[in-house]
Amino acid sequence: MQIVAKACISHLKGVSVTDFKFHRHIAGALVASATAFAPLGGSVAHADAGFQRWISDFRSTAAKNGISGAVYDQAFAGVNAPDGEVLKKARFQPEFRDEAWQYIDGRVHERSVATGRQMLRKYGRLLDRIERQTGVSRNIVLAIWSMESDYGEFLKRTDRLHYVPQALATLAYADDRRSKYARGQLIGALQMLQRGDVSRNGLVGSWAGAMGHTQFIPTSYLAFAVDGDGDGRKDIWNSVPDALWTAANLLKRNGWRAGETWGYEVTLPAGRKFPGGSMSLSQWESIGVRRTNGSSFPRPGQSAELKVLQGRDGPAFLMVKNFFVLKRYNNADKYALAVGLLADQIGGGAPPARDWSRPFTKLSIAESEELQTRLKRAGFYDGEVDGKIGPASRTAIKSYQARYGLEQDGFASMELLQVLRRR
Repeated sequence: MQIVAKACISHLKGVSVTDFKFHRHIAGALVASATAFAPLGGSVAHADAGFQRWISDFRSTAAKNGISGAVYDQAFAGVNAPDGEVLKKARFQPEFRDEAWQYIDGRVHERSVATGRQMLRKYGRLLDRIERQTGVSRNIVLAIWSMESDYGEFLKRTDRLHYVPQALATLAYADDRRSKYARGQLIGALQMLQRGDVSRNGLVGSWAGAMGHTQFIPTSYLAFAVDGDGDGRKDIWNSVPDALWTAANLLKRNGWRAGETWGYEVTLPAGRKFPGGSMSLSQWESIGVRRTNGSSFPRPGQSAELKVLQGRDGPAFLMVKNFFVLKRYNNADKYALAVGLLADQIGGGAPPARDWSRPFTKLSIAESEELQTRLKRAGFYDGEVDGKIGPASRTAIKSYQARYGLEQDGFASMELLQVLRRR
């Protein structure tokens, strides 16, 4: 999910500039298509008078930003209540709640790497053009596509569908922390509708308004969207070229450095503390920080910042400029690290030399699917068997552990799988 684009601030009247401060938010549930002129998502059975008043009152703000009354009425036709699923999902943000190993394990694994390599073969010529013209690595673009929509697979999940104006109005109305963000994004979504960038039925996205294969929020779409296939439209929902070009364009315009990496895995000398902030790579080397592969830093004068997401118990990295450009896509260290690690492995690189420290033995994707299947057969899990250990899987695991007197840690571990196999 994209951070808010500064380039879109100037033409939004009646909405505070503080609405567009850079926010941290996730690439949450992704989407497919909408039902014509009907509210989507959850909690739509009963009208909400307060929400309807909010929609009526916001009409004047939209007008100040150039939105016609006809477009506004079209956008909110049939929307009578908040989307309850939006508020549930807003409370769960894995970038900021999951442990580092938990976040990385769920996104950088054998299946996401293999699919990335498959997509590299399928879209090789397109990715070559993108890399030549933007300087952004094809592997980075693929990793973002994976992170944001599982290479487009989540867009087929109609059960995760949200109608963007309703979702954003819900946040503006009922979520004080995100109200300013949601108001600004709602204006952006209405501008997209008014410009004809997307139909009313096609204006679908995540709980926070992120849309398409590469999950762009409205203001980022307005600032960075690209017609990658030359058909005269910027269709990030249905056109893979448009979506991938758009992702690369955001990174390029935020300072991506062509031909450079995002960071280096390093080893740290024992028995000393390290300064915060940035130093040159040569300065880090002078205090004993070394690359794990034994090579020297190719640009010793480049500024870098040390990141240890699990302290001394996990891998350590010196992050350079492109890591921080990735954070302009999603302002979370875990997100940017996952993109970098996945991109490297899609390109044939190895996982980190030092693994994360986990309180259990890690499962493969196939083993995670087996665990879900066994929990389903035992009556504890009713979700999809996909090897992705999310909240539903963890809840099922805890229920199983509670039933049989095990520690209720919610971990999808080899230890638990062996218990399930024995039973």
